[in-house]
Amino acid sequence: MPPVTRWFLRSAVLYLVASLWAGILVVVPRVMPHAPRLLSALGPTYVHAFMVGWVTQMIFGVAFWMFPKAERARPRGNERLVWISFWLLNAGLFLRVVAEPLNAMAPGALWGWLLVPSALFQWAAGLAFAGNLWGRIKGKMAP
Repeated sequence: MPPVTRWFLRSAVLYLVASLWAGILVVVPRVMPHAPRLLSALGPTYVHAFMVGWVTQMIFGVAFWMFPKAERARPRGNERLVWISFWLLNAGLFLRVVAEPLNAMAPGALWGWLLVPSALFQWAAGLAFAGNLWGRIKGKMAP
């Protein structure tokens, strides 16, 4: 298993645990009316950490590892591009996890502006990953 795949999968598992914990914290204000306001602002963070942190990283890691080989010299394509994808995805996700609940509590502040690079980092990560994977998707020619 390539090292970048291990990093994607381990990060995915960490985000799974963290997002499930956030899912518990989101419901606390429903049963404890005096819970900190921050907990009720974790809803979007919980969903994003689960879908991007757990699901997307698991898919990226497994896809990079298991998709058909591209060529003999570089069987998995440009591994450097996939590392860039990993770091961009996680930087964007980290910014989102920090800024989203704080922006919900203080809209329009610095926190709201951090969501812009967060989204751009994740979009660029998706493009980098798709760009590397594209050449590995080959169809069979009809006879």
